[in-house]
Amino acid sequence: MRRPFVHLLFGARQTGKSTLLRSLIPQDALVFDLSDPQERSRLLANPDLFVQACRALPETKTRRVVLVDEAQSVPALFDAVQHLYDQAKRRWLFILCGSSARKLRLTGANLLPGRSFLHRLYPLTLVEHPPLSRPPAHADSPLPFQWPAAASPKPLFPAWDLETRLAYGALPGMVASEEADRIELLRAYSHIHLEEEIRREALVRDWGAFVRFLQLAARESGQILNYAAISQETGISQPTVKSYYQLLEDMFVGFQIRAFGKSPRKNLLSTPKFLFFDLGVRHTAAGLSPSLELVRANPGQLFEQWVGIELWIRLQYLGNGGLFYQRTRGGAEVDYILEHEGHLTPIEVKWTEHPSLSDARHLLTFLDEHPRQARRGYVICRCPRPLRLHDKILALPWYCL
Repeated sequence: MRRPFVHLLFGARQTGKSTLLRSLIPQDALVFDLSDPQERSRLLANPDLFVQACRALPETKTRRVVLVDEAQSVPALFDAVQHLYDQAKRRWLFILCGSSARKLRLTGANLLPGRSFLHRLYPLTLVEHPPLSRPPAHADSPLPFQWPAAASPKPLFPAWDLETRLAYGALPGMVASEEADRIELLRAYSHIHLEEEIRREALVRDWGAFVRFLQLAARESGQILNYAAISQETGISQPTVKSYYQLLEDMFVGFQIRAFGKSPRKNLLSTPKFLFFDLGVRHTAAGLSPSLELVRANPGQLFEQWVGIELWIRLQYLGNGGLFYQRTRGGAEVDYILEHEGHLTPIEVKWTEHPSLSDARHLLTFLDEHPRQARRGYVICRCPRPLRLHDKILALPWYCL
């Protein structure tokens, strides 16, 4: 944040945006919390009050930090920030964060092109929330990563096993809470932060139909999108179904994984998949109770979604690359295809402790079809240590992801 630019931070609610920023900014920062209805109403009625408050800050040798939380609530503030920035960009350091891009997109809000850095914050990754298990130091196969030499003496979050991650997701508040409280916290997230936020910001005419859509979309998370089937089951037109999926993306609670299109095959599906950004939120939005019993009833599908979420978040933080899947009309599928820096990496996800070469047959086919870009593939599973299944295929324990 030393660079003289405006910083925009977006992410779903409860990903820790406010907590993170307030731990970084100085105590004398000027903070506008637009989640406060009174503050929000005051600035909606008169955005110039923001300009006046910024100008009232005493000038110092260093830039004064101005933080606007839930900035999408008052889009006019983006114009005010540009006005102040253009006048004296080294006088203030503006940080604007929000949990929805919909209002900004619909109102054509000024996102300060050429003046801002855009950042995103997501649920915790495996790096930020280490597992109970650690890779053995004497692994037989070479690992494509280096594990940290030493863990923090006071970890921010407790270590979780895989089933707990699949049951409760990775929102910081859920990870840090007591186990007995997680179900109610996740239910509150779905009913308050999801439904009420959407009700307030979106032009949803038939609220009952939208709630049915949200539940069905959550249950179908990780599956190939079928707009016609969802339309028929919810009684909503297909264009409206598509707009509702876009709404979930605008609020950062879901994302699409596109079908891989750079293949010599002709019989491939082209419809994307849709995943919720967090498994705990997905469960409660689907009307399910997060629990280890829920995971044990269908672990493979949830494990596949967890790997996809983890890969997608890592790519977003890297700032380049893409995540895809591939499926033929006959059902042959590569779960994920990672595209990064010109390389393709096919990935298969298996809920097994004993992976075999048969688990990697579709990976080998993909590698044969893309010999220049794809050099190796991985089977992500529950094996206790990395295993070499083939010269080009490595099976990795989930905690090595």
